[in-house]
Amino acid sequence: MGTGDSYRTKAASFHARAQCEISPRVRIQYENLAKAYLRLAEQADRIGRADIVYEPPLPRLNNSDRKL
Repeated sequence: MGTGDSYRTKAASFHARAQCEISPRVRIQYENLAKAYLRLAEQADRIGRADIVYEPPLPRLNNSDRKL
């Protein structure tokens, strides 16, 4: 499964719930959730393609550690 596939699966589930919902207000909320999960899927895919390496910053020297 790809990086964003689990989010797409959840989005499809919310979309299916929206189609079965009688209440217009609840239907809109399910559709909003589906759209949000599709955005998360796109972000996850973008992050998965990025070749980013985290390098922590060097430790800072305290004033007492510095020599004049």
